[in-house]
Amino acid sequence: MKGHPVVLFDGVCNLCNGGVQYIIRHDPKGRYQFASLQSNVGRELQGRYGFDPDVINTIVLIEHGKAYSKSDAILRVARRLKGPVRLLWVMRIVPRPIRNGIYDWIGRRRYRWFGKRDECMVPTLELRERFLDAHESATSDVLR
Repeated sequence: MKGHPVVLFDGVCNLCNGGVQYIIRHDPKGRYQFASLQSNVGRELQGRYGFDPDVINTIVLIEHGKAYSKSDAILRVARRLKGPVRLLWVMRIVPRPIRNGIYDWIGRRRYRWFGKRDECMVPTLELRERFLDAHESATSDVLR
């Protein structure tokens, strides 16, 4: 699975976990891989791409050696999924400061509105291959 885009997400956030589940359901080719921001591989990738691993306030998409965060990450993921969510890609015409302002506003309220888990999501056996923090071999491929 080396070379697949990687989505780093807040593993204890119910909104973020719901987003990952949505991506999985609408990505029938299994192109996206995942890791929680709190995991060792998530922290390593954040550091490698210039994000502070101790600040859990954004989604990160790593694709073709570049990292995208906040609304840029969401829009880039959405455009590759099946269904009407692909139409979100047109929102890229909205200036980034406005998009990210809305993203940050929701992000500051995400735990209050959607709740928080005590621990990160554990993928089912069928999905383990797509979660980098679920097995060491994929983790080492991505971190090379």
